[in-house]
Amino acid sequence: MGEVVHDRHEVRRARYAVAAVFAVHGAVTGSFATRVPWIQEHASVSAGQLGLALAFPALGASVAMPLAGSVSHRFGARNALRGLIALWTLSLVLPSLAPNLLTLCLALFVYGATAGMADVAMNALGVEVENRLGRSIMSGLHGLWSAGALIGSAAGTLAAHLGADARLHHVLAAGVLTVVGVASCAWVLDLQPAEDEEPPPRFALPPRSALLIGAVGFCAVFAEGASLDWSAVYLRDQLQSSAGLAAACTTGFTLTMALARFVGDKVVDRYGSVRTVRVGGVLAAAGGLLIVVANHPAAAMGGFALMGLGIAVVVPLCFAAAGRSGPNPSLAIAGVATITYTSGLVAPSAIGGIAQATSLTVSFGLVTVLACGIVVFAGVLRAGDRDRPKVSRRAAAVPDPRT
Repeated sequence: MGEVVHDRHEVRRARYAVAAVFAVHGAVTGSFATRVPWIQEHASVSAGQLGLALAFPALGASVAMPLAGSVSHRFGARNALRGLIALWTLSLVLPSLAPNLLTLCLALFVYGATAGMADVAMNALGVEVENRLGRSIMSGLHGLWSAGALIGSAAGTLAAHLGADARLHHVLAAGVLTVVGVASCAWVLDLQPAEDEEPPPRFALPPRSALLIGAVGFCAVFAEGASLDWSAVYLRDQLQSSAGLAAACTTGFTLTMALARFVGDKVVDRYGSVRTVRVGGVLAAAGGLLIVVANHPAAAMGGFALMGLGIAVVVPLCFAAAGRSGPNPSLAIAGVATITYTSGLVAPSAIGGIAQATSLTVSFGLVTVLACGIVVFAGVLRAGDRDRPKVSRRAAAVPDPRT
């Protein structure tokens, strides 16, 4: 009995450790996003060139994500996450050092590659902790990522307001976040491959199950990207609202998503992944429909709030389902992450292109259709449901003698 309690203590501690890593990962994103105008000016790039450069993080992540499984297999999950999160936090410094378009693209490629590999590693460990606890935690972990992003963006906003050089700001932020991230990794699960376990291929197509799960994630992230980048524009151009009210709509959407993620685990534990996602898809589709037919800013804001509420837990549950969908969780999670990153890259420009050819109303009609796709295909997330606590076939979490 004493040994069981000890194991549970180790798993609970691992949960808090991986939660801290999620928050650190989000804080890096928030720290970068707020200083993009400074980086654009320092690199002397136009708006169009900046748009090109900002495609490189997703490109780097897509290329590097499949490598995360090999890194974890070679070094063990704990050491792999420790190294990858350090590379990710330190890469924050690179974009602000870039003096021109070429170096900025290269810096953002590295920035995205390290982000993607750390993302896969921490989600794989989050799924393993969830398995051992026997209850949902992935939604809360992604909620902490959002909280970290808000903290990072708040600090970045303050630095920008004070006129601080982004190079100094990012060096300081990277230093603090590296210390916190690496220190937190001391308590994550120390998963090691079995002696007879074959190393995963460095590059491989994701399994078919990951493609289906990723399709659900694609729909959710498309709706998220469209809402984040175009909600304020929609209120301003379609409903002639003030700039302040339009900005408040985007903030409200973000907060709705974050709050829904923090309570999402309890809902998932009670109703299961499939039912939760189906209801979420219905809410998102209802929100999209309300946006399309709205003739007053308040109605559209309500639609965007419903959209945020509906899609909030979809991506965390996609990662959870991918991690249980086959013998190689890292490869499946990498496949799902690649698809969702691609969706986040495609969504803003797709919405803009459709709006240019028709209208923003038609663009959000497409978002509504994709939200309906979440409802239809939610069944592929059944792997995320647990009838009973699962025990990993790998070694139980024990302190690493090397630490």
